[in-house]
Amino acid sequence: MDEYALIMRHEDGSKIASPEQMQEWMKQTMDWIGGIAAQNKFVGGTGLLFADAKVVHHNKVVTDGPFGEIKETIGGFITVRAESIEEAAEFAKGCPVLGGEGNTMEVRRIAKK
Repeated sequence: MDEYALIMRHEDGSKIASPEQMQEWMKQTMDWIGGIAAQNKFVGGTGLLFADAKVVHHNKVVTDGPFGEIKETIGGFITVRAESIEEAAEFAKGCPVLGGEGNTMEVRRIAKK
């Protein structure tokens, strides 16, 4: 069985949710993760904050960002165990982030050590 990263992409990272919206989204997300965990296929994951981000460039220059340079942002990821990328994509289909117009989930197989 392989491991896959399910990456939550937000089309417009400038939108700010209200505290109530965030609380509801977190409950939905925890329920979604709980369903995967109940199948013993949840490995781990975390959300990512949009504040205090830096980009380190190839020439070692460090800049704030990446907010000014990209429209889409990564909101977080989870890692799951799955028999195939199709099974991992089925898990991704249940993610509450897809309730936001234009949001996507990227599914990537994790390289084995």
